Amino acid sequence: MITDGFSYLALLMIIAAGVVYTEKKSQHKLFEYLPAIVIIYFVVMLASTFGLWEKSESVTATYKSVKSNLLPAMIFLMLLLADMREIFKLGKKMLLTFFLASLSIALGFIGMFTLFQSSFGAEAWKPFAALSGSWMGGTANMVAIQGALDLPDAAMGYTLLIDSIDYAIWVMMLLALVPFAKKFNTWSKADTSVIDEVGKRLSLKEANKKPLSFDSLFLLLALAFFVSALSQYGASFLPTSDFLTQTTWVVILATLIGILFAMTPLAKVSGSSELANIMLYLIVALIASRANFAELTQAPLYIVAGFVILLIHAAIMLIFAKLFKLDLFSLGVASLANIGGVASAPILASAYSKALIPIGVLMAMMGYILGTFGGLMVGKVLEMISGS
Repeated sequence: MITDGFSYLALLMIIAAGVVYTEKKSQHKLFEYLPAIVIIYFVVMLASTFGLWEKSESVTATYKSVKSNLLPAMIFLMLLLADMREIFKLGKKMLLTFFLASLSIALGFIGMFTLFQSSFGAEAWKPFAALSGSWMGGTANMVAIQGALDLPDAAMGYTLLIDSIDYAIWVMMLLALVPFAKKFNTWSKADTSVIDEVGKRLSLKEANKKPLSFDSLFLLLALAFFVSALSQYGASFLPTSDFLTQTTWVVILATLIGILFAMTPLAKVSGSSELANIMLYLIVALIASRANFAELTQAPLYIVAGFVILLIHAAIMLIFAKLFKLDLFSLGVASLANIGGVASAPILASAYSKALIPIGVLMAMMGYILGTFGGLMVGKVLEMISGS
């Protein structure tokens, strides 16, 4: 049994790196349905269940220090790719579709929780708030909300469970609908000419991206750590409440700094996505290391709740499609840019046309910007419904 903090951290890194390496080298079909980050969570959770490490003073101190310092650094790096100027160039219709998708997901959470909240525990609004951050942005937003709301690590198991099972089925459904795009567009009376033009322009820009370099990685890592320290220092001066804790302010400040720097030449420096993902995978492993399979007693109910959210989301999106004459590509990619993030939105976009992949990426980046704020707002509404 491990009791030393550094050994504990080293083991988590080995597990995370091993899963990612296996995903890239094996190309196994399992990873199409279960992303590496989900497998990392459950492998580490399994190790925790079997007691591979003890919650000693050294291990606990390492967990708290690494997680609290990496979280704002990861948020900053993730958002460096989200240039607001490029996002606005997507055009009114695609931006409208994205915001409608976000709104319908938020309403899905509120509707589901109104129906089922009596079946859950008093603090159940927190895992759903974290999930709403993921389904309106990405896993990074989910982790940010988990930190901001001080959600117990054990409860994150429910969030990851819904995020993997329900999400995987949703992706398969949207991919299965691709051949029916023409029939759907005829029904909704949609015009797709603008999408094709935007796709071509973004493809040309993507081709001019600079390769990774040692100096760029070093610079980004240094700045990420500096932003983390700055966010934590700045948050210590801001007023707090039951909802707006100091950690919430840290998350908000890191998010705002990331959005600001995404509009500077720093955004063109390659490596921010790679570094952010390494930090994200380690943070998820840290969260999983404090959880236990024995604590997931309400798993089936949470999974059903996830499908109810998706059902409400789909119904509202169909109504919007008819009202605003939206095409199936925009609807599907906007939905996955919210629910799946940058890992799956480009895959769906490529199923329509390779030229449309950058639209999926850019929409997913928009999710990273709005996911944390949207998730916190949904969380506040869910808290009010639960009467906490």
